[in-house]
Amino acid sequence: MAPRIATKESKSSIQVIERMTRLVDVLGESANAVGLKQLAAAAGLHPSTAHRILTALVNARLVERVDQGSYRLGLRLLELGNLVKSRISVREHALPLMRELHAATGEAVNLSVRRDDEIVYVERTSSGRSLMRVVNIIGARAPLHVTAVGKLFLAEEPSGGVDAYATRTGLVAYTRNTLHALPALEKELEKVRKQGYATDNEEAEVGVRCIAAGIRDDAGQLVAGLSLSAPAERMKPQWAGLVCETAEKISWAIGAQRARA
Repeated sequence: MAPRIATKESKSSIQVIERMTRLVDVLGESANAVGLKQLAAAAGLHPSTAHRILTALVNARLVERVDQGSYRLGLRLLELGNLVKSRISVREHALPLMRELHAATGEAVNLSVRRDDEIVYVERTSSGRSLMRVVNIIGARAPLHVTAVGKLFLAEEPSGGVDAYATRTGLVAYTRNTLHALPALEKELEKVRKQGYATDNEEAEVGVRCIAAGIRDDAGQLVAGLSLSAPAERMKPQWAGLVCETAEKISWAIGAQRARA
């Protein structure tokens, strides 16, 4: 009987974790504290179940109880997030070089990684003069096909990978320039492979253009993307060389092999 009991306990633990994650996700989507009933409904849980899990999260400082029956994310999540951020070795090596690129161009420089069908921005250097909204928050996400860095990752997909991505996502259009038809996207990715960098021509946000180059590890794998974002009227095509050069230096810093002359 012992193995059956262990199996039941294991399933129960997984279920609790799934419910906890749903509650945290709901809180993460709200800018304000959320009431218990609203939380439970959004997470698909009975209020008593939600209350029990939230109490445990409050005790662990992952959630804060603002007042009776109202909750928001706790500061411990910020602490843990900062730990994760500080341990991303690519970020540590990239930041000084990102600052150099920013100083040379005066525009925003971003570092991002792939997570499933999106890119996630993990670092940014900016003078703060730009009002761009797309990449102004570290941790922000964007679909692969609407961003320059995302195109770099799509260009690395094996045979059938881009088709599968298009099927999963529907290639949703964010602006009139978004490549939301598969043939157009495939043509763009072929261009990316040939020139060694990618661009975003107001495809994620009207008025914003971007140039991106890949960062590779010691195995030659694409692990991150470096991008330069600027208002469309300020973007200079010649900056592509600077972006590629900086991305290459970051790659060398994390162990990538230098090309032989």
